[in-house]
Amino acid sequence: MAEPLSPLQPVWRPGRHGNLSGGAGVVLSETRPASIVQVAAWPGSERAVIAAIRAATGLAVPDGAGGGVATATKAAFGIAPGRFLVVDQAEGLEAELRGRIDARTGSVTGLSHGRTAIRVDGPKAEWVLAKLFAIDFGLTALPAGSGVATQHHDVLAQIQRTGAVRFDLYVFRSLARSFWQTLCHSAEDVGYEVI
Repeated sequence: MAEPLSPLQPVWRPGRHGNLSGGAGVVLSETRPASIVQVAAWPGSERAVIAAIRAATGLAVPDGAGGGVATATKAAFGIAPGRFLVVDQAEGLEAELRGRIDARTGSVTGLSHGRTAIRVDGPKAEWVLAKLFAIDFGLTALPAGSGVATQHHDVLAQIQRTGAVRFDLYVFRSLARSFWQTLCHSAEDVGYEVI
């Protein structure tokens, strides 16, 4: 499969930027997972869809919006009641889920070519993201694996905490460049490194 070009390429500036007096407070990167899939369960079919996600990924996704789980290569989290974002570093997840979820149970929508995955990692990650989103990013409010769907102005973002100080954000490719520039600007006061 051809490697899609990053929409961030024109504004991608590797290196260290901003106020680095205390070191880089966050590290920003693009993760480029091979599979990004949204799954929606029809009312009453939520448990069947969760079982299908578990069978396809091996991830024990909790029931309910916001709950989730993440490993080094896969992630899944609720973005709304009965709706999940499922991510895999390997290809084939969409086909696997389509084989397990029929039209009477729910829908499977491939988003791999329509989303850009951005990682914000570091001790100041919560601080930087809280500037952009009206969300409590504290570990007790948003524990590891859990996620939210929200927006910054007109940019829809699905955000998952994938580590103690690490967040993965999924934004529309068409708005990724503008969002990236806003994210970099928001990280200037704590210093950031682009890798």
